Amino acid sequence: MDTIIVTGASSGFGEAIARRFLAEGYNVIAIARREEKLMDLAHNFPGKVHALALDITDKHAVEECLSNIPEYFENITALVNNAGLSLGFGPAQDNNINDWETMVNTNIVALLHITKKVLKMFKEKNQGHIINIGSVAAYYPYMGSNVYGATKSFVHNFTLNLKTDLEGSNIRASCIAPGLSKTEFAVVRFKGDVEKADSLYENKTYLTADNIAETVFWTFSLPANVNINVMEVMPTGQSFALGFTKKQDEK
Repeated sequence: MDTIIVTGASSGFGEAIARRFLAEGYNVIAIARREEKLMDLAHNFPGKVHALALDITDKHAVEECLSNIPEYFENITALVNNAGLSLGFGPAQDNNINDWETMVNTNIVALLHITKKVLKMFKEKNQGHIINIGSVAAYYPYMGSNVYGATKSFVHNFTLNLKTDLEGSNIRASCIAPGLSKTEFAVVRFKGDVEKADSLYENKTYLTADNIAETVFWTFSLPANVNINVMEVMPTGQSFALGFTKKQDEK
């Protein structure tokens, strides 16, 4: 049975992506910190979810867990690097350096560790698909993006360079770059301030987790000779200012 690894699978994009693949009959190795959320997913899809409750930035824990995968889940055909976060929304000169380090460790370093591990598996069978979740923030700067946007620029460029290194192989590498999306992402960014997070979406159109899950599944489900390099996905009403400009009725 084909298995998909999804990081950050306890909520938002990750949970929706996991559910989309599960609905199509795939097995899922679901990785996230919140064990109770992963158990809910496993309960809804009995026998189809191998839940790994761990911190994706703990490379030793990732190495150990992925070196001891149950036989039923061993045939890994895709890795969806979804785990990531943004912390803070102010200018660089006012940001907390610890927040910057957390973003770099999660969005870049952790992604590299798990990709390296899974890539070795893919190389052995000359088959597989690495799908990285980036952001349009990698291309279109906005106030407060600074390090977050820079980490997503890394993800995009790493994906393209990975694709280059895989020339001649049957391994695919893709990056999906969502625009304004409503998940727990903004709540994390504002460190639990739900009201402040919700204000970002007032009078704006936005993407949902299911929208991105469908995009990821479509990218994966294309014929094996087709590789999506980078795909930008924005809500219809969003401009390239990323939706943070003044509302139309403001002076």
